[in-house]
Amino acid sequence: MIIYKDAITDDEIISDSYDLKEVDGVVYEVDCAMIVEGAVEVDIGANASAEEAEEGVEDAAVKVNNVVHSFRLQSTSFDKKSYLTYLKGYMKAVKKHLQDSGKSEAEIKDFETKAGAFAKKIIGNFKDWEFYTGESMNPDGMVVLLNYREDGVTPYVVVWKHGLKEMKV
Repeated sequence: MIIYKDAITDDEIISDSYDLKEVDGVVYEVDCAMIVEGAVEVDIGANASAEEAEEGVEDAAVKVNNVVHSFRLQSTSFDKKSYLTYLKGYMKAVKKHLQDSGKSEAEIKDFETKAGAFAKKIIGNFKDWEFYTGESMNPDGMVVLLNYREDGVTPYVVVWKHGLKEMKV
């Protein structure tokens, strides 16, 4: 299994156990599922007394996004202006990471071109996106994007491909 970590913060972002689809040569999209967490049913084998109310443990079931839950992503929010400011700084950090990793000028230029085009798509329907940071909540790290497919039910996350580093487990 490969776990993809944020190249800036070292937070775990996604793994290859999810079906990663490369989009526009610059991001990975991963379909998510809403799962139920909690609600453990404990049966101690005793019969409830007729006089007393049923004794039980309060353990409510919670519906969570499997990717957000698995990688302990933290919800955050942006307005359009603050997101653009963040993205500009983040792209500079990713460019430096690519340079430090020995990528060629052509590869870095390709990344910048494709990232700019994808950023325009994000800004074009900005109100549809939800934003998540890694577990460390480091403001310099990757912000994972969450949106819903055309059916309005299926969530998916988008992560910047070039901002990840692989860790084989």
